[in-house]
Amino acid sequence: MKALWGIGEGTVSDVRQVLMGDRKLAYTTVMTVLDRLEKRGGVSRRKQGRSFVYVPKMGREELQQFAVKEVVNRFFEGSQEALARYLSDAAISSPSASDAVAPGLGAFTTCSSPGPSTK
Repeated sequence: MKALWGIGEGTVSDVRQVLMGDRKLAYTTVMTVLDRLEKRGGVSRRKQGRSFVYVPKMGREELQQFAVKEVVNRFFEGSQEALARYLSDAAISSPSASDAVAPGLGAFTTCSSPGPSTK
């Protein structure tokens, strides 16, 4: 998603080029990830010639809110308070972690998007 947000839209080759840097990354790996994101509603795609062009369907903040909501539902039985208690307890061990996470909790409570579908 970061690669697509950075370029706005792109083919598998475009996204692969952004991700590669100094490492080798298989074309089919990038294609598989983009296909899964499309099936889950995170990106859309359109046919252009023999390739698909992928476009993100949600922004960073929307995806962050969705991800936090998933964590709360999967690991804290839907309780935001349980997550807050966990983060507070973790902050005792690592105060800098609390400072980094606290601003994101406010954004989570305003999330009304159901996120991408998991067909």
